[in-house]
Amino acid sequence: MNEQDWLAEQFEEHRRHLRAVAYRMLGSLTEADDALQEAWIRLSRSDTDKVENMGGWLTTIVARVCLNMLRSRKARAEEPLGEPVPEPIISSLNGLDPEQEALVADSVGLALLVVLDSLTPPERLAFVLHDMFAVPFDEIAPIIDRSPAAARQLGSRARRRVQGAPVPDPDLGRQRDVLEAFLAASQEGDFEALVAVLDPDVVLRTDRPMPPGAPAVLRGAQAVAKQAWSFRHMAPFSRWALVNGAVGAVVLPHGEPFAVLGFTVSNGKIVEIDVVADPERLRHLDLTALDR
Repeated sequence: MNEQDWLAEQFEEHRRHLRAVAYRMLGSLTEADDALQEAWIRLSRSDTDKVENMGGWLTTIVARVCLNMLRSRKARAEEPLGEPVPEPIISSLNGLDPEQEALVADSVGLALLVVLDSLTPPERLAFVLHDMFAVPFDEIAPIIDRSPAAARQLGSRARRRVQGAPVPDPDLGRQRDVLEAFLAASQEGDFEALVAVLDPDVVLRTDRPMPPGAPAVLRGAQAVAKQAWSFRHMAPFSRWALVNGAVGAVVLPHGEPFAVLGFTVSNGKIVEIDVVADPERLRHLDLTALDR
């Protein structure tokens, strides 16, 4: 086995872990795969003779690539049409495969990814590597060109923000009961029943406001219920799925994806709804798991 074959074998051995790191860092599977491709290029050009911990070394490479991608994303400061809803992981209700489990382990739901998107790139890296993958701050510090103490402060600041994210109900059965009530109320056009399953402070965000010009973020049960009521004609086309490990729905009129809805259910109420409706993004989502 030559050196390139050995490196390829090492990279493949750690690929699932590296992809999970990149997805948490970037909130996009497409960009995560781009990051892994760049990391492989860097690995193939590196001298690894003195590398003692290949997994840790590869994690550092991927983290550096993701940090550069996040900084580039911030520098472009592109104005989205709607909210930057993270790219969801779609699975059948039968469960996640091992690859998907690695991606959404530790309750990496859309609500958490939305909060991670609000962090600065160094904060996100410090939190993801330390709190999700147990990388010591001494190893994180050189990646972000900070001292270990400064890296620890970044991680603490990020942790305080993340702790404000809603905590989803871990029971999928209870989640589905709430969402079935929501879908039934939507189909029947029962506005009061819709309000009843929504938390008073519920937040709905979408990457494509509908109709154009409508707010990309709605807050409060009344506003969100009105939005759901206005799309009640789409309710019959909804298909249950796991969206980042939580019960969600894919809307498929005439077999074509119209929207993916990620829900966060807590204490028997819907507290967040994240909607991916941009046609270009929908085209890139892997919906094959729905056929299982």
